Parts: sequence; structure tokens; C-alpha cells
Amino acid sequence: MARRGSSPEVDWPARPDTSLALNRMGTFDWDLDSGRMHLDPTALEVLDLRPDEYDGTLAGLRPRLAPAEEARLDARVAQAIKDGRSHYGAYVRSRRRDGSSAWTHIQGHILREPDGRPYRVIGILRDAAHDPDDPGADGEHAEGRRRMTGVVERTTAILAHARTVNDVTDVLKDPEALGHLGAVSVMLGVVDGGRIHLVAEGQLGSYVPEIEYTRIDAQFPMSEAVRTMQPVFIASRQDFQMRYPQLWPYIEPLEVHSGVYLPLIAQGRPVGALGLLYRRDGDFTAEERNVLMALGSGIAQSLQRAILFEQEHDLAEGLQRAMLPRRIPEVPGARIAVRYRSARMGRDIGGDWYDVIPLGDGRVGVMIGDVEGHDTDAAAVMGQLRIVMRAYIVEGHSPGTAMARASAFLRELETERFATCTYAEVDPTTGMLRMVRAGHLDPVVRRGDGSCHRIQVAGGLPLGLPAREQSGTGSGYPVTSLELHPGDTLVLCTDGLIERPGADQDTGMRELMAAVRGGPADVEELADVLCDLVGDSGGGDDMALLVLRRRGTPLARGGGPLRQRLEPGDPEAPALARHLIRAAADAWGASDRADEIELAADELMTNALVHTESGGDVSLRLTGQGRIRIEVEDGSSALPRRREAGDWAVSGRGLLLVERLADEWGVEARGGGKCVWCEFAVAAG
Repeated sequence: MARRGSSPEVDWPARPDTSLALNRMGTFDWDLDSGRMHLDPTALEVLDLRPDEYDGTLAGLRPRLAPAEEARLDARVAQAIKDGRSHYGAYVRSRRRDGSSAWTHIQGHILREPDGRPYRVIGILRDAAHDPDDPGADGEHAEGRRRMTGVVERTTAILAHARTVNDVTDVLKDPEALGHLGAVSVMLGVVDGGRIHLVAEGQLGSYVPEIEYTRIDAQFPMSEAVRTMQPVFIASRQDFQMRYPQLWPYIEPLEVHSGVYLPLIAQGRPVGALGLLYRRDGDFTAEERNVLMALGSGIAQSLQRAILFEQEHDLAEGLQRAMLPRRIPEVPGARIAVRYRSARMGRDIGGDWYDVIPLGDGRVGVMIGDVEGHDTDAAAVMGQLRIVMRAYIVEGHSPGTAMARASAFLRELETERFATCTYAEVDPTTGMLRMVRAGHLDPVVRRGDGSCHRIQVAGGLPLGLPAREQSGTGSGYPVTSLELHPGDTLVLCTDGLIERPGADQDTGMRELMAAVRGGPADVEELADVLCDLVGDSGGGDDMALLVLRRRGTPLARGGGPLRQRLEPGDPEAPALARHLIRAAADAWGASDRADEIELAADELMTNALVHTESGGDVSLRLTGQGRIRIEVEDGSSALPRRREAGDWAVSGRGLLLVERLADEWGVEARGGGKCVWCEFAVAAG
């Protein structure tokens, strides 16, 4: 097994040293490439394994190592390899054949290739109850010492990931951790001004409301520990009674004989105190005191980080909420619910926002957006952008123009930030909705009949991108029109609602659609249901949500026609009608035929405008048979006729095209005029 270019290789497996066996130390040899692991007879004895039980692999140790211990050992080895170290050590708790537990100390030496790649680990295992560093130590005492040391190590490692005070208290109240420390109850107090707030108390059921808040100058051991910044050790019940008579009435009913109160000191000042109560009598040894002080030091650092995290997060979240609308106006004919939920990321907040803008004549503007980034700069840009966008809208600019001007404003800020946004003007009286989108998620509409669709809204680039990158004509932000029927619900959200750890946005969008489809009709209840999709974490990102429902009794699936007037010489009416028709086709599940439907409608509208003097009306509805029906009415009694156009003719193909595109078409007399119609089949659902 010698390796080219390396130092002379140790034989595999490494030969055991007789002197090690005499001190109850075994050896192991682990080939990282093949996964083979050799244990000498003493190592097998330490782990209480028979030779015929061990298969020569790492997995063969599992009968003697609990999953948590195996994971901790794997993490220790992996960290040593990652850090480039040549040695590592760890105490692990193993299970004996009779079900009892024992502590084993493992030391490993990592062998590496010249390029640094690890390929082999050679080491020793020893029974911690027979620690050669202390030959005269009693086995039970040594095991207890190693157990407490291991608990401190594990507790400190776990607390390194604690982000809130609740995270810290959950770790400390863990019954298994208390058992390893030998304590029957734990108390954690946090310094709050001139008082100590008891935020956690576990096990004995000894919570006492009267001492939830105590003064730092009071005669309580926790107060003394904070006041003097020195640990307080209590060796007996008599000690409790004599030194702390105010606390004794609460201790007397409990099976407590001793205790320790540790000051939690971070950066030279006390941030709290930890109390541990024991059933044992007697003073604490110097070694036990050192271990407990180490525990207190680790907890103090974690507690300070958690307190600072919560303070910074609360400050940042308050700043962001101050930039959002303080109240949502009442809108006749509609109900609106909004939600904002921040990610638990300390002071790193995002730029998500929503807004509701009364426009007069019963109309309302609704907006949602997201500034790129997660910091206070993103929140500041969000506040400016929301106010600017609102100002342009209130001034009376069209949705596309307002969006274009907001984009120019963001470029002028020179923040190197971009933002996505969706804005819609809604007339709850007629149900007409005009929407513009700048790189944002498509909205979702739930119809009154329970069907749910993702509306494909034409849009432009995100706000703030260079103007030369804008494509198309006009503002660069085309307007899409559709109708909300009575009972229909519009859902606008930022991507924090659909982001899932380890999954793509399509998965989150499907979950959102399912929740909207099956959610309650009340907008407030529906908003809560949608927020629950991601829980308190927001999926790692901030989340803003706006839900609008048009009041009224939901219509049947075939009801609710869309209608648009066509005036001669009005170039905007056909364009608006085309947007309306295409959006409705998308909403009714006919996205695959939207081009055909729009083209057929355009031909019918052109015929009405070209061949009549009074214009006409175009309408669109979903029939009870599941077909989209387009009707164009005009005041002329002359019936259209289909004719074959020559190769070079510039007209005459309109009805021929409608016939080819539509499933059916026809003409009906209407009083002094007529109605030309066509129908397209729509897939169910």
C-alpha cells in the first residue's frame, strides 16, 4: 500500500503496541479510500464488541454508538480534515452489551498525500473510566468528569447556532442535557435594566411567578451572581435557608440539596445568569467548578448574540414597516387584505412592499414590488420607490407611464439596485382591471366558480435597468386588461411566498395555486392561509402579499361577459379590446389558443370599423358549454359574406381566416343591425 511520492507507509493494519493494551488502550486503522477499518482486540474489548460481530467497516460500530454520537464524531473528523489538521480527539458515549453506557476517548492521526488529500487515519481508543492521565482516579468519578466535559462541549457547539433567546432556552431546558449535568432544574435570567427577567425554568415544575422579575440588588443568588459577577455555589439546604431566606420558601418544597448560579458575562458586563439545582449534597470540586464556568462562558456568548440579533431585527423590521402604508383604505365594491412577513435574518431586511391607492370615481390602484437585496439600503430604496410610484399614479399618469417614470427615477438614484413591480388599476363597479408588470411574478386570479389561473400579463424589464435595454415602443411597459367578475379574487405576491429551500419556484407556485384554489373566500383568512405556506421564516426571504376580492355573488362559469365599445377613429379601443380578450383567454384556461382568439377577434372588429360608420361593440364570454364566444355587434343590416381573395388582394380574407381559426362562427340579425360571432373550445378545468 506504499504511495508514490509520500513518506514510507505504515503497514496496514498498524501493529498494536503491547504497552497500550496494558493500559486498556486499543488501536484502529481506517483506510479512507476503501472504507475498511481495523480494530485490534483491545479496541474491540473497549467497545464491548466480539470479533465475529464486527464487519471491518465504520458501519460496524453502529451497534455501540448512538446516532447522535456517530454524527458528532463524523463532524469532528470532517472538521479536522477540512481545517488541514493532522490530529483530532473526541469523547463519545458508547452502549455496552447490557444496555449501560460508557465514555470512550478517541484520538486519531490523519495521513495525507503530498497534495494534502487525506487517505488514512490511525489512532487509539481508550476507556475514559481508566484515563492514563489520572491513573489513580476512580472510574466512576472519571466517567462523570468526562460526561460533564462532553456535555459542555456539545452544549456550546449547539448554542453556536442559536439565533434567538428562545433558541438558547430550548437548548438549556433539554431534559437529556440536564441529566448529563446531573441537575434537576435549570433557570436562565436575562438582565433587563436594573432587573433580572427569568426567561426559562425547566424540570421540577418550580416556576414561581413572584420571582419572574427580581431586582439586581435583591437577596437572591441569581441577583448576587449578576451583581458581583462571581459564581455562587450552595452546598446544602441549610446553606440555602441561611444565606437566602427570601428564596427558601420556594426551595423548601423541592428535592433540592445544592445549587450553582453562574454569571453570564460578555464583553466585560453581565447579560444574565444561569442557575442549576441538584439533589446531591456537598460542595463542588475545583474541577466541577471549572467545567461549569466554561459552560457559563459559552452560554453568555450565545445569549449576547441572541439578544443583539433580536434587538437588531426588531429595529430593522420596525424601520421597514414604517415605510409601508399605515392603513389600508376602505374600497367600495372590494375587500383587500395585505400581509408583510420578514425573514429572520437579523438586521438584513429586504425591499418588499405593497400599496393601495384610492383613485377617485370608486377606482383603486393596488401595487406590490420587491427591491433587490437584503439590507437597510434595499429598504430605503423601497421606501423612496413606493412614494414616487404613488405620486406618479396620483398625478393621473397611465399605468405604463407611471412604471416607466419610476424606472427612470431608480436609475437616477445610482444605487445599482433594480426592482420588480406589478401595478393594477381596478374599477370594482365594472370589474375592469388594467395591469402593468415590470419583471415581477404573474398574478393569480381565482374565479367565483372556484377555478384558479395564473394570468400571463405582458410586461417590461425590472425597474432601474438601463433605458436602452427596453424593447418595443411607447413606455416599454404594455398594459394588460381583464375583468374581475363578482366574487373573483386577485392575488399579488413577492417571490418570498413561493421560494422553497432546495426547490425551484415552479414548485412554490404550484403550492400557491393549490392554496388559492382551495382557500377560504374571506380575503383576510385567505391571506393567513397563504402566509402559512412558508411559516415564520418566509422561506429565507421577505414576503409581501396583497389579496383583492370583488364583492358580489359569484357568477356561473358561463356568465360575466366582457364588453368594449369600438368608436370609429379611436385607435386605442381595438388595442384595449385585444388586451382584454387575450387576458380573458389566459384566465379561462385557453392560453394555448390565445393567439388564435385574439386574431379572430381583431378580424371581426376590423370588419365592423371598416364597413360601418357607427362603429360597434365587442364582447367576450365563457359559455355554459365551456367555449369562449366572441361577438361583434354593429348597426349595419348588411350581412357579411365570405369571399375568396386573389393572390394580390389586400382584403377579403377576414372571414376566411375566422373560419379557419374558430371552431364555429356565424351571423345573427340584431334589430336594425347584426352580430358576427365565433367560438373556441376550451379545455375543462
